[in-house]
Amino acid sequence: MEKSPENKANKRREFIRSTARLTLAIGIGGVSGLALSKSTKEEWVWQIDPFECTQCGRCAEECVLTPSAVKCVHAFDLCGYCDLCGGYFKPGVIDLHTGAENQLCPTAAIKRDFIEEPFFEYTIDEDLCIGCGKCVKGCSAFGNGSLHLQIRHDLCLNCNQCTIARLCPSDAITRAPASKPYNFKGDFTKS
Repeated sequence: MEKSPENKANKRREFIRSTARLTLAIGIGGVSGLALSKSTKEEWVWQIDPFECTQCGRCAEECVLTPSAVKCVHAFDLCGYCDLCGGYFKPGVIDLHTGAENQLCPTAAIKRDFIEEPFFEYTIDEDLCIGCGKCVKGCSAFGNGSLHLQIRHDLCLNCNQCTIARLCPSDAITRAPASKPYNFKGDFTKS
């Protein structure tokens, strides 16, 4: 029995309609699934544990960004506001003045402001900070460790395979939930 041309056209139309419905359903399901996975899946970011960091200098050298997304931060609650700050001055300074030759930071990213005798406040100019960790090392060696390094997430590209994390000798850089992106010493106030 031969099929009529009208019957063939109806079957062809029905095939196209069912294929279109199936394609639309798969598309809507895929978009819905993607939206659901994005809303329920926690994002992860790179984080430096200041208690594990050895200030090796690799954060300044190995980040894909120039300057590095790693910056020095200051936990003001821990700071002694010392006149002779180990994070600000080079060790063994004889003539106590703020000239570049006496400063530990190679880019003068640490600003020193007089409060009252004998106290000074130290703030970080993050635009100048390269994340070398020299000030952090000095602060930890001669002070109370109120300076430490952190990855600034507003700058970081959040690379899947962070070069700094891969090369960190102390494994101080790990992934952390974006809801808890920083591990700080003391209560942190952005400098």
